[in-house]
Amino acid sequence: MKTRLLVLLTIAIFIFAGCYYDKEDLLYSGAADCTTISAKYSTDVAPLINSKCSYSGCHDAGSAAAGLVLENHTQTAAAAGGIKQRCLIDKNMPPGSPLTANEMAILQCWIDAGTPNN
Repeated sequence: MKTRLLVLLTIAIFIFAGCYYDKEDLLYSGAADCTTISAKYSTDVAPLINSKCSYSGCHDAGSAAAGLVLENHTQTAAAAGGIKQRCLIDKNMPPGSPLTANEMAILQCWIDAGTPNN
């Protein structure tokens, strides 16, 4: 009986020791192939931010949810770290309208390129 209990306990330890919760995006970030993705601020990022973030009731000058306005390159670039965290890692922004894989890739590539104003 003790041997059986010891074997079950050993198996349980191996099973639970192997179970942990890591965010795949943190472990394998940079999965987007930025050589094939257009990530220019003026043609790709700004329209995305304007349609998903910078509208009335969210991150426009009139609402400034959480005190954050995303209406131009300077404001958006300054918030790049938060955008990466909330949109690409936590994936809890924008609420109610999740980003597509292509939209996430555009943001990822633009941020990885240093948030250029192009």
